[in-house]
Amino acid sequence: MNVENKHIVVAGAARSGVAVAKLLKKKGAIPFVTDFSSISSEFAEQLRAESIEFEQNQHSEKAMNGDFLVLSPGVPTSSKIARNYLNTGKKVFSEIEVASWFNRSPIVAVTGSNGKTTVANWLAHTWKVANQEHLLAGNIGTAFSDHVDETSKEITALLEVSSFQLDHIDQFKPDISIILNITEDHLDRYQNDFNMYAKSKFRIAENQDDSNWFIYNDDDPVLSNYAEELSKKEEAPRLLAFSSDNEISNGAFVRDGKLILKINNKEEQLMQIGEIGLSGTHNLQNGMATALAARASEIKNEFIRESLQTFEGVEHRLEEVRNLKGVRYVNDSKATNINAVWFALDSYNMPIVLILGGRDKGNDWSVLEHQIREKVHTIVAIGEAKSAIKNQLGKVVPNYMEADTLKQAVKLSKKKAKRGEVVLLSPACSSFDMFENYEHRGNEFKQAVLDL
Repeated sequence: MNVENKHIVVAGAARSGVAVAKLLKKKGAIPFVTDFSSISSEFAEQLRAESIEFEQNQHSEKAMNGDFLVLSPGVPTSSKIARNYLNTGKKVFSEIEVASWFNRSPIVAVTGSNGKTTVANWLAHTWKVANQEHLLAGNIGTAFSDHVDETSKEITALLEVSSFQLDHIDQFKPDISIILNITEDHLDRYQNDFNMYAKSKFRIAENQDDSNWFIYNDDDPVLSNYAEELSKKEEAPRLLAFSSDNEISNGAFVRDGKLILKINNKEEQLMQIGEIGLSGTHNLQNGMATALAARASEIKNEFIRESLQTFEGVEHRLEEVRNLKGVRYVNDSKATNINAVWFALDSYNMPIVLILGGRDKGNDWSVLEHQIREKVHTIVAIGEAKSAIKNQLGKVVPNYMEADTLKQAVKLSKKKAKRGEVVLLSPACSSFDMFENYEHRGNEFKQAVLDL
């Protein structure tokens, strides 16, 4: 895509928007950044340093008249500016799409409702163990646009990709794509229609052909059905499945406590599943996805095995903060939907004090009822979701409590937790009612725990 001298409007002036504006300027375009809210001083300074024009607290007439629109992940397709471009027949692209126009690296891209940050980091750990050059970017802290000029055939681009980024792709084509799972999340951005959300995730594979790989979770019926349809496509990507429940014909599975890789009818025993460094069924599946992507990239089994044994996880995802008088305090702030909390509870076989809440995305809390009855003796609810949690789960546990602050929630949890138990922050909600983001929430929890 030739962008030289094109007037390109970028909507959203946070990390992704500023990164893509800087990239477009470097490639000869004339970017204009617009944000319906105020722009942070840090990002405004970056734009000034690059002599990129911008506006804030509005979408002016100028913002509506670019050659095309680049949409940051935080700006919904339903926004006035996006609708204006789409209704007038102009193109709308995501930041990751624009970055891909200038990419020279093989791409491994991972998406899913849960686990994509863990797997993206696990892939990076695997490439590091194997001494393979790589870069890690996307929905993970650093925009692909910030790194795309570093790409080459010798460096693998490992990308975490969200549904919002996939909504507006056009040519984006990973060499290896991975979908870990699809469960209800972000439905407020998809007209409360799960099928719309799922189709957005499926787009990760839409441009792939038989020179590429598509890796998917065969235990997820939505994905299993999609893979079956995808396989019928002319020049469909090569499929690799993973399953923690069943043996499968091509991919990764468990037999007699061993992780088996079976690719092109060749079966290899990789390791005992008890040797995998992260516990829980979801991390077994995450490890399988990582192993398959590494094998598809021709990384040797010895390096994959070492990576699966030594990876320690990511910050704010089942991160143990402290063991105080026999009580483990665990930060799972990244659990922003119900399914993530289900996985977190599934990882423990000991009594739990559970801190839940934040900004509710229309959660059906009853999905957690069985796990909570079995493992949780106390719920401490926080944030805007308190009344919903009380209505749906208040009578499910022996002890239901509410806190006005996270610090107070930690103090209440300490009073209820006994030696050999876990205090788990796993909110099932976004953080925006009380915090800037899930990282801010997780850091506040960690500080409150360290202050006990």
